[in-house]
Amino acid sequence: MEEIARVYSQSLFDVASEHAELDVVREQLGQFADALDANKDLAVFFFSPYFSTEEKKDGLGRMLDGASPQFLNFLELLTENHRMPAIFRIRRQYDVLWEKENKLLPVQVTSAVTLEAGVAEQIGERIGQQTGQRVQLTSTVDPEIIGGIVLRVGNSILDASIRNRLEKLRRDVAKS
Repeated sequence: MEEIARVYSQSLFDVASEHAELDVVREQLGQFADALDANKDLAVFFFSPYFSTEEKKDGLGRMLDGASPQFLNFLELLTENHRMPAIFRIRRQYDVLWEKENKLLPVQVTSAVTLEAGVAEQIGERIGQQTGQRVQLTSTVDPEIIGGIVLRVGNSILDASIRNRLEKLRRDVAKS
């Protein structure tokens, strides 16, 4: 299923790029996937083999009035090929492609207490300078880390929390 999602998302991304609609298609894909996720009856309609392809296409046309023609064609293709259940994975893959295209780097700063204003932004700016990418920063509070911070940059994690240090100390003591 992942390979199917990768192929379809790459195709949608390429077509959206050709028509300079990367952001529009991303937004519409997100809205459509969210609608299917929120409304189980709608998901059953589009995923079920009991409804014909023509009924589903008609439903798409009514539901997506005003949508990008490229996006509507894409959804019709998914319907014809009975691949609509892959829509959630396609969305995730499309978002990855979109982030790469926009040189967007997700950064999450987790601290035990709320950071002072601007501290998380300074961390994000520094990472952006070092990587040459635009940083998409989120900041969360998790009292369980006791102190310090945990920094997630893309797929990498820097754990400078007190909880992590205590765990390392516990393992070192246990070895002795």
